[in-house]
Amino acid sequence: MKKTFFIAIILTVFLSCKKETKSEPAKDVKVDTPERTAKQNDSLTVLKGDFVYYDGAAVLQTHENIYGVLITDKMHELNKKAKAFKTEPTDMVSVEIRGRITNQKDEKILWENKVEIVEIIEVKAPKEETNNIVKLGN
Repeated sequence: MKKTFFIAIILTVFLSCKKETKSEPAKDVKVDTPERTAKQNDSLTVLKGDFVYYDGAAVLQTHENIYGVLITDKMHELNKKAKAFKTEPTDMVSVEIRGRITNQKDEKILWENKVEIVEIIEVKAPKEETNNIVKLGN
């Protein structure tokens, strides 16, 4: 009886072990290969979030960070497109942009992360379920 019990335990241990398979490592795409697109080589980042420009200050809030937006012609172009979806000057608008992220010190922008907008991909109305509007003034 003891021999049968030990044999059953040994068989259970051997049969329950994981079978390890060796997989080939993932192929890394090199920077200078034709497999990378031109957009992947330009060191820009795609950011999706809520944009607001009010009283000379622009902010882009993504799901993970808040960026101070550098005031450029592209930022003004984005603001013009965003005005179509605003009811109040302080409303945020959902945007998708490509930009250059920097942490350089700036006299006016005090956010740690800053972004320079290079390309505007999409501008759309904010989601209706987010009702966290701050009204300034009377």
